Amino acid sequence: MHPTAAGAVRPGPLNPLLADQREYPFMRLERRVRELAPADRPLIAFSVGDPREETPAFIRDTLVRSLPAVSSYPATQGKPELREAIAGWYQRRYGVTLDPERHVLPANGSKEAVFLLAFALVSHDADRRTVVIPSPTYPVYELGARLAGGEVFFTPLSSANGWRFDPATVPDAVWERTALLWINDPHNPTGALLRSQDLAAIAALARRFGFWVAGDHAYDELYFGAKPHSVLEHGVENAIAFHTLSKRSAMTGYRSGFMAGDPRLIEVLRRFRPSVGVATPEFVQDAAIAAWRDDAHVAGLLAGYRAKRERLLACFARHGWSVEASEASFYLWMRVPDGDDVAFSERLMRIGVVATPGSLLGAGGEGFLRWALVPTVAKCEEAVRRIDEAFSVEAR
Repeated sequence: MHPTAAGAVRPGPLNPLLADQREYPFMRLERRVRELAPADRPLIAFSVGDPREETPAFIRDTLVRSLPAVSSYPATQGKPELREAIAGWYQRRYGVTLDPERHVLPANGSKEAVFLLAFALVSHDADRRTVVIPSPTYPVYELGARLAGGEVFFTPLSSANGWRFDPATVPDAVWERTALLWINDPHNPTGALLRSQDLAAIAALARRFGFWVAGDHAYDELYFGAKPHSVLEHGVENAIAFHTLSKRSAMTGYRSGFMAGDPRLIEVLRRFRPSVGVATPEFVQDAAIAAWRDDAHVAGLLAGYRAKRERLLACFARHGWSVEASEASFYLWMRVPDGDDVAFSERLMRIGVVATPGSLLGAGGEGFLRWALVPTVAKCEEAVRRIDEAFSVEAR
């Protein structure tokens, strides 16, 4: 370690957002798990949404066949075949026609694209730099907005409105300075679904006030009743949608997704993204082409989530624990009996079961737990046995 030379000028301060001592919520949760979970029982984690399902064999086989002897930098806009496969899926899934050249842009999963979007839309000195985010929420929306120089306006979701975003909760004065609205549908953490008429009203509002709407549809293929909609069903103007293969095809580690929407914004992103080095490797693109072209494998994955969902819902019902929303996604949004979500989650940690306190996911999440149905069916059954044993003993 070299001493600082006398008279040397020290580097300037860090970006205050990066110097902030607050931890990413799941890092805090992991630390508490290490402190409380028993060492003699395997941990069963319903916390982070990382599926344990196998990636279908035909996708893995495509990836292996596509590995090149010599690798090259991939193009940010992706292979034409990938953009065509995406447009084909969008037509089948939503009845929306996309031009692969003008409306579609691949991404390394959707998380990096979600984070970077504000850098293309927000300027710290602009009149319009507000980012509206319904809460509780996925934390990356806020982090990207603040680092891009935006101001964040959180608008509450609640049990009273079925955990659905209501544009009327945002004053017109806020809409007038809004650059971007985030819509997460199916909603993480609650699993609530917006209806087609809800999205139509949001699209009309965006065009009236002149802001962008970003629809994060990461869980759009995981539903157990009504089929989720896309923000693009009411036109691509002022709108961009984010999709990923992570949940649809159990491909979290492949980091493969896409953005689609207004060609004005897609063109800006196409110019911006090469500077941040986020092009998807071509062998991953080939695997993605296979996945987007095939719909049959999704039904098998969904059946597995349905089996896990049924086991946990039955367990919660036995203990009188109510579940709200949870219409889609692989999340269950459970109301905590005594209202203290952190204390309840810590009681679960002591039996080696981990669920996410709603308060870690933003204002409005207090008093709820988010259960991600990611462990295997066998591990879900083991978690149910532990819960039944521990909480029936407490009841006596």
